[in-house]
Amino acid sequence: MTAVEVAYSEDGLADAPVVVLSNSLGATRAMWDPQVPALAERFRVVTYDTRGHGDSPAPGGPYGLDDLVDDVVALLDRLGVRRAHVAGLSLGGMTAIRLAAREPDRVGRLAVLCSSAKTEPQGFLDRAAAARAQGTASFAPAVVARWLTPPYAAAHPELVARLEGMVAAADDEGYAACAEVVGGIDLREDLGRITAPTLVISGAEDPALPPDHQRAIADGIAGAELVSVSPAAHLANLEQPLEVTGALLAHLDTAGGHL
Repeated sequence: MTAVEVAYSEDGLADAPVVVLSNSLGATRAMWDPQVPALAERFRVVTYDTRGHGDSPAPGGPYGLDDLVDDVVALLDRLGVRRAHVAGLSLGGMTAIRLAAREPDRVGRLAVLCSSAKTEPQGFLDRAAAARAQGTASFAPAVVARWLTPPYAAAHPELVARLEGMVAAADDEGYAACAEVVGGIDLREDLGRITAPTLVISGAEDPALPPDHQRAIADGIAGAELVSVSPAAHLANLEQPLEVTGALLAHLDTAGGHL
């Protein structure tokens, strides 16, 4: 499948090292809003919407994970960026892992948040079927309930509403095709091929991809650092923004952030 021109935003310093942030299944690039200001003080920050999400096109499926990687490579080429640091959460983390394994010369440092190298497929296949049959709005509340711990969600109803709106606004077929990507991945062999210095971040209370998934990623990548944040569910970057942003900065800014 041909790469699509994904929608993106740029923040920060035009001549600084580039950091690309990749979103989770059902979210848009706006999920990174808490991280962008601090990262933009030191980096050229590129956020984008995965195909099927936000303002990006939603070509007919099926998609493979390599299609999502091709989209990132095409975006880097469009921006004239030879090499970038890459961080991704959940589906974004899977995309980042595959990119780092497949295109090692394009990735400086890697950060993988609340992701997995091998999922249990049935739940994602069921969600793909539901997206096609009833639309993503039908399960938006159930999905977002896994993104934040219940106490945090109860204290931030406006955030819950915004996140449910993100899921509901995803293209039904695009979401379904991406859900099938998540359900079908097996990146365990890729982990050993990754040479980029890697940070893995885990949400201690993540019901979607629990900490064992991140531990397996960290164990599979030579020299990877594993950080657990708590309380935090699947979108740990939203629930613990200071801790996650600080960990990302410490990892990406090593040696001045140079690529």
